[in-house]
Amino acid sequence: MRITRRIAIASFMAIALAAPAFADDKPTILVSVPGLTFPFFVHMMNAFKAEAAKQGLDTIESDGQVSSPKQTADIEAALAKGVKGIVLSPNEVDAMAPALQEAVDAKVPVVTVDRRVPSVTGILGHIGADNVKGGEAQGNLIVKMFPNGATIVNLQGQSGASPAIDRNKGLHNVLDKAGPNYKIVFEQTAGFDRAKGLSVTEAALAGMSAPPQVINAANDDMALGALEAVKARNLKGIVIIGFDALPETLGKIRDGEITATIEQFPGKQSAMGVDMVAEFIKSGKKPDQQITLLTPAVITKENLNEAERLSEAK
Repeated sequence: MRITRRIAIASFMAIALAAPAFADDKPTILVSVPGLTFPFFVHMMNAFKAEAAKQGLDTIESDGQVSSPKQTADIEAALAKGVKGIVLSPNEVDAMAPALQEAVDAKVPVVTVDRRVPSVTGILGHIGADNVKGGEAQGNLIVKMFPNGATIVNLQGQSGASPAIDRNKGLHNVLDKAGPNYKIVFEQTAGFDRAKGLSVTEAALAGMSAPPQVINAANDDMALGALEAVKARNLKGIVIIGFDALPETLGKIRDGEITATIEQFPGKQSAMGVDMVAEFIKSGKKPDQQITLLTPAVITKENLNEAERLSEAK
């Protein structure tokens, strides 16, 4: 409790120093992501800010630093400053619930993006991708590419994060039903992190008598880490599948180093979340449906033009 309180005080002071005084004619909202060390969340934060500006809203920006106590403290500090709404991607499903419930109970509209917190009652809405379908898309691609079966390394996402849980569920929905010839020979979390994706893949490859046919990752950062491990061993022909359609991954797909990724349109999700809060602030209108899920799409070399961030690929 003392540690959390110190974090809350520090976050309050940081936000108070970083954020200008609230403009009289512009409502201010908190926009928060789990961690700005991840390119995916940098893109999401940029989309939050751009859409808020279009809607005539000021923003307080919160970097959760992959810490639920830090993100909680940022929410509490923003509530103390009197924000009119919160749009965020929660760091963890369970750990963030008390802070979000506190905001809802204070009559501050909350919209979650990308990651749901279903235990909180009264959230205005959720915008996300159907991550189960995204995981199923990965599994279906594996079955399509290897109709007679395959050996698979599965790099799971951050423990406790709803996208990690759902993507893993979707992958298993397909592969577990596809038959015994689809063998997950190694399965472990790499925390949605590139360095961990590299180290976990290195450990997996070191313990195998033969390399796997597929490395499936629950996000692109882990897939890019896995690619480094594969290159270090000079292994050829391993299919690497990511998730998130980061610009760097799109470039690797174009160049033939990564096979595929899953596009979940995070910029669109983020803009829709801000629009939902803005509409409620301005008119009191609640969304027609509380949960909106976009259907992810498989991106390969053949349909790169469908990726949201292709123009950023180098």
